[in-house]
Amino acid sequence: MSPQHPTALIADDEPLLREALERMLLQLWPELKIVAQARNGREAIDQFEAHRPDICFLDVQMPGKTGVEAAQHIGRRAHLVFVTAFDQYAVQAFAQGVLDYLVKPVEPARLSGTVARLKERLQAAQPAMNTEALLQQLAASLDRTKQPATLRWVRASVGQTVRLIAVDDIDYLRSEEKYTQVAWRDDAGQPREAVIRMPLKELIPQLDSAQFAQVHRSVVVNLRAISHVTRGPNETADIHLKGRDEVLPVSRSYLHLFRQM
Repeated sequence: MSPQHPTALIADDEPLLREALERMLLQLWPELKIVAQARNGREAIDQFEAHRPDICFLDVQMPGKTGVEAAQHIGRRAHLVFVTAFDQYAVQAFAQGVLDYLVKPVEPARLSGTVARLKERLQAAQPAMNTEALLQQLAASLDRTKQPATLRWVRASVGQTVRLIAVDDIDYLRSEEKYTQVAWRDDAGQPREAVIRMPLKELIPQLDSAQFAQVHRSVVVNLRAISHVTRGPNETADIHLKGRDEVLPVSRSYLHLFRQM
């Protein structure tokens, strides 16, 4: 391994996320060369054997073989960094520094810390020790996971482009037949709208129930985005949002959520 001219592999089944991570890495670490990308665990293994990169960025959940299974194959032949949309895989051993991880969407500050640690490990010329037990623990955790964990970001269409939107930035979601309208805030806090190619009923189980509430059969709202609620006739109500003109309906079935407001 050459600490002066390190090489890396990025494995993720989302092309946009691979490209975004590559751009961020090249900004933070110009000396790093991305020698290969992979769409799944099987490709990650093949690309690793073909290029033998110093570092592997592996998405935890990929079709076919997972990133954890790819890591078990790679072993201590490379420095491993797991990329995950779900905090549940950031287990205690990660925090202890045995392996590193990034949570999607990847934040520059977190990636900067990961880059610094990788540079130190490259200088030491030896990947993390005693990873086998941790990888077995992660693999077992994946096997036990039957339901999707809480979403942290969504991929949505904005005009002719595709955006990765942090779930925390979403004000509300509204059902549009087979699609879902997403009302969200950009980096400047300005209200925006986008479309997710997934019905609302499939998104609801993946949202944090402590933050998002279904208030109508076709509407889910971020509780943090609510300015106030006004009562209406016939056991209904209207939700007024912070910094938005839209008024969201609350149907009789969900009015109990706001009894104390």
